[in-house]
Amino acid sequence: MREVWQGLVAFEHRGTGTRLEREAAEWLAAYLEAHGFAPEVQRFRAPASWGPEVLAVSLALGLGGLLGWVWLAALGFYGFWAYFSGWPRPWQALFARATSQNVLAEAGEGPRTLVLMAHYDTAKTYWTYDPKRVRGFRATFLLNAVLAALAVPAARWGGPAGAALGVYFLAQAGLLAWRERTAPYVNGANDNASGVAVAVRLFLDLARRPPAGWRVLLALTGAEETGAAGAERLLRSGRVPPDALVLNVDNVGAGELHYATGEGMLAYYPYRGPLLEAARGLEGARPVAYRLAYFDTLPFARRRRTVLTLIRLEGGVPPNWHWPSDVPAGVRWDRVEETHAYAARLLGRLLPLKKG
Repeated sequence: MREVWQGLVAFEHRGTGTRLEREAAEWLAAYLEAHGFAPEVQRFRAPASWGPEVLAVSLALGLGGLLGWVWLAALGFYGFWAYFSGWPRPWQALFARATSQNVLAEAGEGPRTLVLMAHYDTAKTYWTYDPKRVRGFRATFLLNAVLAALAVPAARWGGPAGAALGVYFLAQAGLLAWRERTAPYVNGANDNASGVAVAVRLFLDLARRPPAGWRVLLALTGAEETGAAGAERLLRSGRVPPDALVLNVDNVGAGELHYATGEGMLAYYPYRGPLLEAARGLEGARPVAYRLAYFDTLPFARRRRTVLTLIRLEGGVPPNWHWPSDVPAGVRWDRVEETHAYAARLLGRLLPLKKG
């Protein structure tokens, strides 16, 4: 695991659509090839950042409220709700201007499929992720959601309320524009080089002794930080059957281990199926209904697929989340190893693993 982790953190960052994300994908593919696999690099179009689409939504809410254009405020509210719920938006392709890639590898064969998934891309930082403020991230987000909903009637009523909300969202658009111009990408030693290391180790272990009747697919995804675009591409490719088990590993280098029972920033998608049931019966991780952000499991959970995400949290948030402090020194290697051991025990409850 450490070799994979060190290979990824050696990159300054792995921002979606950047040269360094592409080189990290090439490094992962070369690593898997050196271990005897024939990896596939699955390229796709994706947003380079979540900022431009959310900026456009803020502009629609702001101008709709300020000018009294109810239709524009309503469009902005739909855009807000749809984006943060993982719903399709008619304008998505306009923001998918970058090229990202998933790195896939397979082992074993049979009628059942297990997917081991982790994203290798990294995010830009933003002021809301400052460690002094990040524990209020959910409250800030919900305040924005309420104000976005109020923007529609405020645009209809006009007057000071509409103007005030308009100015608020235009100011927010300005902050997002500043972020896009100046914010650096983080190294992502925890988010999510740690998860990739665990997923690759689990895959190599299973590939050496493939469980009878199971095909194991390793999916190292790009563009998770810009709307789970890599996971969406994987799902649409047809490589993951509807009855597959999808185990996702994200942010596991520090903090206390949790397994998500569902996810959703606005619309909430509960998990179901044997992965969740196995986690409930296994000591070593606590359950969490994850409402803070989204995982790569979101496109699958929306379609009622069987998924589970493992994550470590401190005070309800991932340590060093999307902040420049997410560097190798912030990762506790014993926590990564403990996560691997827990995941291996979890899979041992579900798969006919060979001894030896």
